[in-house]
Amino acid sequence: MKDPVCIVGLGALTSVGLSAPATSAAVRAGISGFADHPYMINQEGDPYVVAMVPGLNEDSTGAQRYVDLAFPAIEETVSSLNELSVKTGQIPVIIGLPESRPGLPDDLSSKLSERVKDVRKYPSFIKDVRTELKGHSAGLMALERGSQVVSDGTTEFCLVGGVDSYIDPDTLDWIEDNDQLHKPSNAWGFIPGEAAAFCLICSKYTANKYKLPVKAQLVAISTAIEKNRIKTETVCIGQGLTEAVRNTIQRLPDELRINYTICDQNGEAYRADEFGFMLCRLSEHFIDPSDYMAPADCWGDVGAASGPLFINLITAAAEKGYAKGPHTLLWTSSEGGERTAAIFRADIKEGGMA
Repeated sequence: MKDPVCIVGLGALTSVGLSAPATSAAVRAGISGFADHPYMINQEGDPYVVAMVPGLNEDSTGAQRYVDLAFPAIEETVSSLNELSVKTGQIPVIIGLPESRPGLPDDLSSKLSERVKDVRKYPSFIKDVRTELKGHSAGLMALERGSQVVSDGTTEFCLVGGVDSYIDPDTLDWIEDNDQLHKPSNAWGFIPGEAAAFCLICSKYTANKYKLPVKAQLVAISTAIEKNRIKTETVCIGQGLTEAVRNTIQRLPDELRINYTICDQNGEAYRADEFGFMLCRLSEHFIDPSDYMAPADCWGDVGAASGPLFINLITAAAEKGYAKGPHTLLWTSSEGGERTAAIFRADIKEGGMA
């Protein structure tokens, strides 16, 4: 049996929490990070409602904003190695980023890759930085890519994650121009957000070797392509999402079913429709197909950071004892067509507070 890939470190920065534990606690409590944009107004003359990370310079834009989001989350993630005095070689990093859109800096990938190598607490810690510019699914696609290099023995550890920000003025105007902005006249839009989240992964063997606590194990992960994309004249019936989810479910033993689902539904009808079509085809694999979480109602739409943030929620629920069960399905849906699904196993800690 192949040695499973494990989550041994987590870090997050969102509009509802400046760390992974704070973020998961806020989502558990149903706290919302929505507020008026400090200076941008929409076409109806009202302030944009957004989910901005508190403490960041509101005027910060471009690649620098992504650096400001990424650094605290990365430092939190790798702190577990420093605390346990784990001596490793340099670790590769794979970061999920947004798809091409107005307001996205052309040099984002190169600037972020260059700056991330200078994480303050851990000089010379990072070997190289790769990016996946694939939108909502990018964070989980980074995990998929990272799990491959860990599994084949290329590296003991890999740092994977996602960073995204819809707060740039040109991006906000683009969202509204495409009728995707949530406002009183458009109930089917989304709240623009921003976040960064990272996971430190390794094999079960490596975790045991260094006596690292395993927060969750990756059971399966798969990416498929949806041909009938949003903003086209086609009708999406969830074929891409169905393929991605089916590919992961096939890795579960026959007697097991999905206990819970976390996904990047953000209020748009397109995403709700494809979710519904997928469940119609695969509902027998879920204990309760209707039992799911869409954390965008707390931290807004956080794009490429979604998947890694979901992993943080899984581990917190297991550690605190309020998880619905050990097996959680995550899925993300990119506008470019990528659909990534992953199943994690996180054993529920006895004696946790529900």
